[in-house]
Amino acid sequence: MRHLLEIDDLTVDELHRVLDLATDPSPPRVLEGRGMALVFEKPSARTRNSMEMAVFQLGGHPMYIQASEVGMDVRESVEDVTRTLACYHGCIGARVFAHATVERMAGEGLVPVVNMLSDEAHPLQALADILTLHQEFGDLAGRTLAYVGDGNNVFRSVALAAGMLGAEVRFAGPIGYRLPDTDRQRLVESDVNIIEFDRAADAVDGADAVYTDVWTSMGQEDEAAQRHRDFENFRVDEALMEAAGPKAIFLHCLPAHRGEEVTDGVVDGPASRVWPQAANRMNAARGLLAWLLGEVVDGGSGT
Repeated sequence: MRHLLEIDDLTVDELHRVLDLATDPSPPRVLEGRGMALVFEKPSARTRNSMEMAVFQLGGHPMYIQASEVGMDVRESVEDVTRTLACYHGCIGARVFAHATVERMAGEGLVPVVNMLSDEAHPLQALADILTLHQEFGDLAGRTLAYVGDGNNVFRSVALAAGMLGAEVRFAGPIGYRLPDTDRQRLVESDVNIIEFDRAADAVDGADAVYTDVWTSMGQEDEAAQRHRDFENFRVDEALMEAAGPKAIFLHCLPAHRGEEVTDGVVDGPASRVWPQAANRMNAARGLLAWLLGEVVDGGSGT
């Protein structure tokens, strides 16, 4: 039984195969006659819409489930919820607070589990990110991705994905908001090295892509004022994009807090690829599910 809880659950060859399937104009209907449970402890416009449409395009029926409907570890244990959903669905996707929740779901070994976001990882976003980079540049070997802002779950996943495909990964953010040692070790184990900078301008110099995310994620609202002060020098504006160079593109996983981590001129400017990136959430999810439920579960090579 295979799952996707983080990008490095895939080998490099499997990652390439998922990207290939993401752009297949005639995706295999691997969910024909089957459902996929989509459990949301955290709401998300992009995740819900992209996943529901990906499941539909693969012939399946998506079932959107709010946290209150299942009450994981409130009315029933995570394990019992998983066992129940596996009675009806060929796959489970979960967007949760604690990464341990998706690990416990996968631990039941009943149907494939896809992490739609946890406090540690966002692999579906990373798949969309590298698909966007691949469409822009082709082979990522030798390319440079500069991430400016918070060393959060989004950064960990995209760093893994880009690094696994041979890109140089840079990071610029305040001291205290960088990856913890456990995440650094995980990157090292995947042969991914992060180059850290104290100044955003140094990190983006000559980069092919500049990436940022919100300064305050869901669940961190009480820290917003302090974070705004700490990240003030790490805003992606027109001057920073000029420092990157005329060919650099801009990425953001959205939603964007315009005027905070990024300016309108960058989000709406010629370097921005945020809308193709958002569209690729659906394409990447479709490619992943086609591989996971077709080539792996149904006995294909997967590579």
